[in-house]
Amino acid sequence: MKLLSPSLLFLIPLLYIYSFQTPDKKGYEIGGVVSDFSLMNVNGKKVSMSDYKDAEGFILVFTCNTCPCSQANENRLNKLNEKFSGSGYYVIAINSNDPEVSPKDSFEKMKLRAEKESFNYPYLDDGKQKICAKYGALKTPEVFILKKENNKLILRYRGGIDDNVLYEEKVKEHFVEDAVIALIKGEKLKKTTTKAHGCRIACKVLY
Repeated sequence: MKLLSPSLLFLIPLLYIYSFQTPDKKGYEIGGVVSDFSLMNVNGKKVSMSDYKDAEGFILVFTCNTCPCSQANENRLNKLNEKFSGSGYYVIAINSNDPEVSPKDSFEKMKLRAEKESFNYPYLDDGKQKICAKYGALKTPEVFILKKENNKLILRYRGGIDDNVLYEEKVKEHFVEDAVIALIKGEKLKKTTTKAHGCRIACKVLY
């Protein structure tokens, strides 16, 4: 279990207030075709989804260095990548926080965070919010599950990782895990959207 820093605990009520704001109507819809991107990874190389020739889909996560909710899910993302990359579903994390608004989310700080927490997935820089704006992502963490169909990437799920963003040991429903298993089996998803709880993406102007 990853413990939250005591200095961050006072933020939790505020985070939940933000998490219940009305969702943005922009971005891709369930069943819609998603475009690829090219973003810089913390290893200094650009990453696109087209780089994954054997991919069946992606677990795309908007996250960051600084949000307690994102921090509490880093190990869960490692586990998801370990569990599903062998079946062709890869975790890709994107940090869309503007470093001028949130200096601890700078690219250099991203490198340090990825190394410290042993990320086993790409951690990409979207500090100009170009990609999160396309998706309509508002929170960290917020997940978009994509499935490759007829050489196109289709959005099949959007929302939270599970039903307890802060405490992994209290999770009862594993939204992302259940969705990916259903996709692998060719079954209908029980849930295509859930509420993403977390911090607002930090930027000067919310798209």
